Amino acid sequence: MDGLHSLGAVTAEIFGLPLEGQTVQESKPLRTEDETQGPPLKPLVFRVDESTPGLVQSVLLERGWDKFDEQRQDVEDWNLYWRSSSFRRAEYVNVKPWQRLNHHPGMTNLTRKDCLAKHLARMRSRYGESLYEFTPLTFIMPTDYTKFVAKYFKEKQDLGTKPSYWICKPAELSRGRGIIIFSDIRDLMFKGTYVVQKYICNPLLVGRYKCDLRIYVCITGFKPLTIYMYQEGLVRFATEKFDLSNLEDYYSHLTNSSINKLGASYQKIKEVVGQGCKWTLSRFFSYLRNWDVDDLLLRQKISHMVILTVLAMAPSVPVAYNCFELFGFDILIDDNLKPWLLEVNYNPALTLDCSTDESVKRSLVHDVIELLYLNGLRSEEKKCGRTPGNSVVSLARSDQHEFCATPNSSSYASLIQFTTGSKSDPAVQNSCPKHTRTSQLREMMSRQDRLLTKEAAKSKPRHKAWHLPRKTVFPYASQSQPHKMKGPAGDLPEAESTPNDHAGNFVLIFPFNKATFGASRNGLNVKRIIQELQKLMNK
Repeated sequence: MDGLHSLGAVTAEIFGLPLEGQTVQESKPLRTEDETQGPPLKPLVFRVDESTPGLVQSVLLERGWDKFDEQRQDVEDWNLYWRSSSFRRAEYVNVKPWQRLNHHPGMTNLTRKDCLAKHLARMRSRYGESLYEFTPLTFIMPTDYTKFVAKYFKEKQDLGTKPSYWICKPAELSRGRGIIIFSDIRDLMFKGTYVVQKYICNPLLVGRYKCDLRIYVCITGFKPLTIYMYQEGLVRFATEKFDLSNLEDYYSHLTNSSINKLGASYQKIKEVVGQGCKWTLSRFFSYLRNWDVDDLLLRQKISHMVILTVLAMAPSVPVAYNCFELFGFDILIDDNLKPWLLEVNYNPALTLDCSTDESVKRSLVHDVIELLYLNGLRSEEKKCGRTPGNSVVSLARSDQHEFCATPNSSSYASLIQFTTGSKSDPAVQNSCPKHTRTSQLREMMSRQDRLLTKEAAKSKPRHKAWHLPRKTVFPYASQSQPHKMKGPAGDLPEAESTPNDHAGNFVLIFPFNKATFGASRNGLNVKRIIQELQKLMNK
């Protein structure tokens, strides 16, 4: 067992994590017996560019990481590359087993509004309207212009003198830019690709102010599909009272903080909301509980929505192993307490505009780093010699732009491919790091391998896995009520109990049982997953 303990301790030190009973600040370097006479371990290294959020750099430095210096360090001498812009094809091809990228290829299928609408429409037609009724009626312009006009005039005829409300958004822009809210079709103007949706005109109001939720979701892998949802988050308010009679007042209808922090009422103390335009998610749920709202049920619905949304695009996502992705799901709650998906954000803002941002986002980045540690141990084992060969990737996209791909399209078939190299493959031979600062990780893992092999030879039976037993939680479970995945004969064996149930405030929402883990482990069996999710929702 000494080998097991030393492996966990060494890995914890490398990733800047506290040991049991220690805080992040108190965590001290720990070495195995084999290393006590060797040189002291050096920190991991993070790489940045001009788009990397300052908060990310600050948190990593707090945790004892070093910043990559291309002038004095080897080009491969880094462990984490975090930036706002997407990575080029060559960067996915050349990523090493000891490195992590903060973007996964193919994510525009989820974050471009037109691509997301196409994928959700396909799922709605395949699995039923009722399952995917969490998005407003959507038309993609200019392709669906004729369909929209027909729907607009039919609804106008049905409603008589009552107005209908629509919102028009650019497919690629964020932060409320280019949005038009209209009732008269003559006010609809667009150039390029836009989406037009039914405007939700009965939002849940807090003190007569409109709000939406920013839910943080981290996907650490697609094979198996692994989704974590952050239990804290942001609630963003409009800074003028909701008023359908004035559709041009964006401070009344849009909740983007980039817009509302410039409003005249931003600094004013507003009814119930107070000063500014943000609450924490926990404060919002506390407010709902005071009105006898079942906030746990609402969290369940949001979890299901996130899973169903990711399932809509997951089959079209290229397989890549040393990547993760942090998303910002924007969700509006109506006055019937129904959650609506508005959009999914690539690179959710990590700027600190107020004390609420500081309390939520700093902890968020810390917990993302912990997720990398908890989900990276087996990846390091696989990449540093336990799995023969390395992954070679071919991206069918330009270096600057990604595109929409569906499972039946020719572009999807060629989007990305992985092949396992042989020992004679030069790419495989070059997959191990040079003797640089980060090469210590591989060397330490190798020493631990030898130690574990000796331990295994001495004892019978052999360990099934080199990690502690792990649990996973159901989407509706709180952090204090973890559940194990269940199989036909009870709990899953340790070797199959994956992934971890939580890291900090991140809680695993998928997979949530043995069936969903198996259905996403080797390829993605969406139909089986949907069946399991429907069982869960029906409970």
